[in-house]
Order: sequence, then C-alpha cells, then structure tokens
Amino acid sequence: MSTLVIVESPAKAKTIKKYLPRGYDVQATMGHVIDLPKSRIGIDVENHFEPDYITIRGKGELLKKLKKDAKKNDHVLLATDPDREGEAISWHVANTLGIEPDSQCRIEFHEITKRAVNEALNNVRGVDMDLVNAQQARRILDRLVGYSISPFLWKKVKKGLSGGRVQSVITRIIVDREKEIKAFVPVEYWNFDLDVKKEKSDVFTARLYSENGKRVTIPNQVEAERLEKKVLSNPELIVKDIEKKKRNQKAPLPFTTSTLQQTAYKTLGFTTQRTMRIAQQLYEGVPIEGRGQIGLVTYIRTDSTRLAPEAKEEAKSFIENHFGKDYLGVCRSAKKNKNIQDAHEAIRPSSINNTPAEIKTSLEPDQYKLYKLIWERMLASQMAAAIYDVTKANIQCQSLLFKVKGEIMRFPGFTKIAAGASKRDNPLPELVVGDMLTLVKIHKEQKYTNPPARYNEASLVKLLEEKGIGRPSTYAPTISTIKNRNYVEVKNKMFYPTELGVTVTELMQEFFPDIVDMTFTAKMEEELDDVARGNQNWIHVMEDFYDPFQKELKNAQENAKEVVIQDPESDEVCELCGRRMVIKTGRYGKFLACPGFPECKNTKPYLEKTGGKCPDCGGDLVKRTSKKGRTFYSCSNYPKCDFMSWDLPISEKCPICGHTMFQKGFGKRKRIYCAHCQTSKNTDGGKNVKSNNNSRNQA
Repeated sequence: MSTLVIVESPAKAKTIKKYLPRGYDVQATMGHVIDLPKSRIGIDVENHFEPDYITIRGKGELLKKLKKDAKKNDHVLLATDPDREGEAISWHVANTLGIEPDSQCRIEFHEITKRAVNEALNNVRGVDMDLVNAQQARRILDRLVGYSISPFLWKKVKKGLSGGRVQSVITRIIVDREKEIKAFVPVEYWNFDLDVKKEKSDVFTARLYSENGKRVTIPNQVEAERLEKKVLSNPELIVKDIEKKKRNQKAPLPFTTSTLQQTAYKTLGFTTQRTMRIAQQLYEGVPIEGRGQIGLVTYIRTDSTRLAPEAKEEAKSFIENHFGKDYLGVCRSAKKNKNIQDAHEAIRPSSINNTPAEIKTSLEPDQYKLYKLIWERMLASQMAAAIYDVTKANIQCQSLLFKVKGEIMRFPGFTKIAAGASKRDNPLPELVVGDMLTLVKIHKEQKYTNPPARYNEASLVKLLEEKGIGRPSTYAPTISTIKNRNYVEVKNKMFYPTELGVTVTELMQEFFPDIVDMTFTAKMEEELDDVARGNQNWIHVMEDFYDPFQKELKNAQENAKEVVIQDPESDEVCELCGRRMVIKTGRYGKFLACPGFPECKNTKPYLEKTGGKCPDCGGDLVKRTSKKGRTFYSCSNYPKCDFMSWDLPISEKCPICGHTMFQKGFGKRKRIYCAHCQTSKNTDGGKNVKSNNNSRNQA
C-alpha cells in the first residue's frame, strides 16, 4: 500500500519524510492553492455569500502534479498545519483531488517528531468543516470590508490606500495615542529622599512617605524647601518599625504566539514578522549536524500555555539531573480567558534534550537566539520560584515618615536558567527598632508626570491580545500592512501616525464607526470562534454584519467629501524647472518628484538625512531600507563611499575625534560609540572610554 502525504511547505515535507516508513511520499502545496480572485470581490452576496474560488496563479502545474501523484498512490493524507488556515487548505486540496472531505483523509501533528508523526498516522479523521467555515467566514468578511472600503478611500483620499477590519482598528489605536500625547499637560512634582547610615554600615536611601500620618505629594520647589528646612532643623532619625518577610517570584508561563512576539522584541529586538519567520523555520525543521532535518519546536500559532504531560516529565528529569530536586517547580496554568482557543499546547522545544549549546553550530544566528529563548522559557516554566528576603523599614524624623526597602535573593529558582527576575541584591544593614541613624545627604529632585508612551511592537501586540483584536498569527502581516500603506512610521522603534494615517482614521471614524471600534472588532472575533466550535452558522454571522455595513457604505459614498493631502516639500530643487521637489510615497517607498507633473516628470530617490556625517568621507549619512525591510544608514556618496551601519547616527559629536557618534540599541541596551575612533560612551552620562569592540558593520 502506497500513501501520498500532502503538507504545506517543502521544509516541512523534508522533515516529515525522514520519519515515515517505506511506501510514503510527501509533497508540498506551498501554502494556499485555491483562493478568491484578486481582480474582483468574488463573493455572491445574494446567494448566501457564496465564494467564487479559483486556482491561485502559478499553482496550476502544482495541482496537476498532485492529481497525478494521487492517482499513483492508494491513499492520500492531508497533513497541512493544525489551524483554521491549514484546515481550509486541506479542504481545497481534497475537493481538487476528488477526495470526500469527510473521509479518513486528514492528519495533524503539533510538533514534527517521529512520535508525533506516528501518532498522527494512527489518528486519521475527516476535514473539520467547523474550522473550514470559520476560516471561510473570516476570509469573506475581510474581503467584503477591504474591497468595499479601499475603493472608497481611493476616491475620497488617494489611490493605493486600503481599509480593513483589523488594520483600521490598529491604525486608530496609534492615532488615538498620539492625540492623547499631544493633549497631555505635564504636572510638576518633587521626590524627597534622605541618604542615611547606621554606625559602621553602608549608606542607604529612604523616601518621604507621609507627614502627620497623611501621604505627601510635593507639588513645587517651595514645598520641597520647606521640608528640607524641617529636616535640617532637627535631623533626629529613628527606626520606627521593621517588617521582614519572604517574597516568591513565580516562574513565567511557557510561550504563546503573542508572548513570544513580545519577548523576542524586548530581548532580541526582533520585529513580529522576523520572529514568526524564524519560528516557522524552527517548527518545519532545520538540518542538524549528524542527525538530519529536525523540527525543533512545537506549532508556533497558539494562545495556550498548556504543556503535554510527556513534555513536563522530560523537563522534570532534565531539571533534576542538571540542577537538583530543589529546583523542581509546581506546574502553573494561566487564568481561563474566553478568548483562548486552547487548540494547541504552548510553544516549546520538541525535546528539551536538544539544548541550544549542542545544536548552536547547526543554526543560523537568529535561529539560535530564538530557539534559546523558547528553550529557556519552557524549562524555566517548570522550575521553582525565586525566593527573596525582603526587609521594609519606617524611619521617623519629627512628624515625617520615610520608607526604605531592601531585598536579598536566597534561592535563584528559575532565574538560574532564564532572565525575568532581578538577581542583584539590594541589602539593608541590620536594623533594630529604636536605632538612631545619621543624616548624610538630602536629595530634592524635580519631576514632571509623563504622557502615555507611544506603542512599540511589543506593547501594541500586548494590547491587541488583551482586547481580543485579531489573532496573534495575523499581527505581523497586519502591522506590516499599515507601515507599507504609510499610515504609520517607526521612529526609534516607536509607532507614529502619519498625516495620511490620521486623515484616513478620522474619515473611517465618521462613516464606519463599527469597523474602527475595538469592542465591535473583538465581538466579531468571538463570533468567528463560535463558528469554529460549531456553535454558530457562519452565514448568519455574515448576514448580521453585512446589512448594517452596506448602509454605512452607501452613506459614506454619498456624503463624504474629498480630502486633499499635500505632499511635504523637500530641500531639493528640481534641476529641470527650478521648483522645490515634494516627497511622495509609492509602491517601493518614498521618492522625490517635481510638483510640476505632468509638464515636468523629474523624479529622484528620496534620501532621508540623519544629520550625521560619514566617518570615512564626510558625506551625509542617510537612512535606507534593505530588501528584507530592515533600516540601515549609509553614506550619500555611495557607490564612491561604501560606509554603512545598522546603528543610528546621532547629532552628538565624539569628544575625542569630532566625528559623528552612533547609537546601538534602545532603552537599557543603548550604547553610544564613535565608528571612527571606537570611543564608547556610557549612556548614563559617564566618562568616555576607549573601546576595542568594533561595532561598525560594513557591507
């Protein structure tokens, strides 16, 4: 008996084939093979939203080959990804090959290992039409919204725009946050701290908490100076009371798609798109030296933190052998959430014994970094909590009460393997109630309340998951879409709305309030989940949505006024006609064009100057984008000068050689250095030091 197994990707096919016995052939569909047509809406609304599916361009020959191979074999098994998209692909392939979808033709596995493949072969089922209908409903819903709103935006604003059920909500979130920031009025406040010490002990710092038993807020300098005079008038400091206790920091849960995206962004600087691309490679299989193609992680599209019993046992054994029984933890589970489908277990290594160190040489750098993150997180999730001794003390000075807190780690627990808890001790000297302390110094610090922070990819993904907007597997392509449409731009890794993004959002809010409403979008996701569970008819979901939407669309087409967005002027002058050139955005990004079009058709590449100068030739350093969409900075005199750097040029000049300084990383990982003389500066304003670490990247 011969069997044809059909999967989605060639890499996955190669990995699976090594686990199958003789008589099995594996072929790949290369993703979807059937879809709605691109040139038209492709949905018969009057006939219960009947989709007009066609073969995707370029997939005709592939389908012919699959039909030919299917005839050669006795059985066909559809082994596409274990999600709604994968179920829909299996359904389309089954229909194309003349296989009854409800026959024993579908297998699925959540990790590509020999055990998982063999289990799948023993659990053949029919195609799950509830999952197919959920995917079909989402596809048709997004098509109706996109193919209706996009032409409206072309007519009222400009060509090349798009609107969507999720992308429009995400754009609105970023626009609304920018409005909050602009409307924010900072409020002044002061911190008031004392440096104190006990005899023969180190100095520690206590912060003012209350006066006469009431919490203190210091609104201005006058009040801060009054408190300073009060302390100096009688600086008698007495330890009033002490509280000692233990604090347990629980181990983190294993990764879901969303938390993997967030953590990879924060710790590795990976965008959601980059994270999902690399994670897919790890799931489908990577050639490991001496072992062949191996799927290293379980399925990467999941919202569950559940782990398989065998994975827990394997982790338990590893922890006992490498750290001891004391490091074994109590298995935690996440709070139940109605948005969690729990169809797949958490993202974890297919085997904890495939340690990052052992397979590092077989992995590309990005693959190694992400695999190490997943491996450490899964192992840490099964380890004991970190334990700290915490000491809190109240210090009295007249009617003023100051508080101080110290902490010492007593047991590292899960922090032995993974980051996530502070390992740095912050001890207090041994204090006793009634101890007299000596005042060393008073610190008065003026502060202002901060506006809400702009979103970066991690914080945006976190919000989308919390609000139930879209699904984690769609975040990466949707964020990419709003950047490509020029609705938002990224500066210092933060999202800023463009003028176009604000204009389109305001237009959508006026005429399509439901589409850009977070609650409405989240409710649609719940209804799609109900379809996937078999609790709701997908056609009824479409009918409930479409009738009100059609009324909104008709009103918008009749009453919305055209909006003109002026292209921003540049410093460049057109050498053909003398006009100041404007910045336009096209299919491949920004470019300079003469505003005299069509009389003058002059165009130029747009080079966004950073203000920095090339350390090699003194030319302007400009911002560019690589083929993979990654930002880098190079000399405007290219190809005569080939200097480039992935790091951001800043306005600050090197104090030693006078050349432009560069910033590597952001936040806590930020480092400033000179690419010319390799001087490195501490980001806390510390002394400049000579560095031997050459951070300049040449291409």
